[in-house]
Amino acid sequence: MDKVVRYEGEYDAVIQAGYGEHGREGLQELLAVPVIDITEAAASTAMYLGRSYSVVTTLDRTVPLIEDRLILAGLHDRCASVRSSGLGVLELESDPERAVEAIAAEAQRAVEVDRAEVIVLGCGGMAELKDRVVELCGVPVVDEFPPLDADELEEDMRELASFDSVMIVHAEDSRAIDRAPQPEGDDYGKFLASRPRGAENLAIAEVIERARWTGARAHILHLSSSDALPMLRTAKQDGLKLTVETCPHYLTLTAEEIPHGATQFKCCPPIREAGNRELLWQGLEDGTIDFIVSDHSPSTLDLKDLENGDFAVAWGGVASLQLGLSLIWTEARQRGLSLETVVGWMSERPAQFAGLTGKGRIAPGYDADFSVFAADDAYVVDVAKLHHKNPLTPYHGKALAGVVRKTWLHGEVVDFETPRGRLLRRGMTE
Repeated sequence: MDKVVRYEGEYDAVIQAGYGEHGREGLQELLAVPVIDITEAAASTAMYLGRSYSVVTTLDRTVPLIEDRLILAGLHDRCASVRSSGLGVLELESDPERAVEAIAAEAQRAVEVDRAEVIVLGCGGMAELKDRVVELCGVPVVDEFPPLDADELEEDMRELASFDSVMIVHAEDSRAIDRAPQPEGDDYGKFLASRPRGAENLAIAEVIERARWTGARAHILHLSSSDALPMLRTAKQDGLKLTVETCPHYLTLTAEEIPHGATQFKCCPPIREAGNRELLWQGLEDGTIDFIVSDHSPSTLDLKDLENGDFAVAWGGVASLQLGLSLIWTEARQRGLSLETVVGWMSERPAQFAGLTGKGRIAPGYDADFSVFAADDAYVVDVAKLHHKNPLTPYHGKALAGVVRKTWLHGEVVDFETPRGRLLRRGMTE
């Protein structure tokens, strides 16, 4: 990536896959370095290969954002154009034929007028759109964020196995989602039906078998469907190199309690029923699920469509990084589980998985990263007192056990004013 972009430090760039500017803002809350998204990354690949390219998007407001970040990355002189089709995202669904033709025509203009040699589609991976652009333009087309099919997954896993890396999978099968009912309006039940357990189960089954055939390591992100636990348990018993995580929102929230229009609860995979939650806890206790991660995914208020409460329109993601320990401790102590067990799930095991040899434990030779945690104290979540940038959480008003009194990072107290974070690399000892 040296020819594309370089920032100060030991790395070249942080690339965010999908979700546009609001996703970038969420990462930027956690990182003290610039963040670029997948559209830029795809465009950067085209430039690295020595070709001009054009980004075609359906969102007018993203055009200046893309332009600004391309300039930041030093790519502006190689960008033939950054244009907009003038269509809104919803028109891709409500009038797909018109949308395909309008976007394809814009791509054709970029090739003929701006001499673009590659088209980057920043408007979703519609197969008919890609085919039409290729037909009209005769140049390579790069999808913004396409899913892998099972054979592509296997091919990539074979490559990863050759150097003992790990395939990390957001496990929802796109075919199952395409055939599910479409989400609409403010009814959470309809959104839940649009992301069925079967989508997770099918994708996880594919991961398991491809891991079996290739010998590759695989990690299942943010498990939501408890239906998948038996096959995951069997796969582990068979000796497959498989790890599994879940998240606080799947362990503490339930579909039954989500009000109409409460889009702050929307995430993918979705929060499921109370019975599903209890089975996830059992999966943690018996070791089928290895650890708990935040999946911290903040959003600006407008992108959650709070005014209308439409789950089909609202962006998905739950911001919970600040609350995670208290959330899990509240539920764990009710189940008779120890704080030491919770720390293992939320600190020690994630550090081991990531290969952070100096993290995850309070022990000689480890970094002095720790908190003073008042396990018997309690508080009520107030969205106005949260430290993350956008004041939005599904936990507002929820009573939690356990209060973080103070935190040390690498031996220094976190004061919420002086950034002390740094990039962590696998195997770091300093």
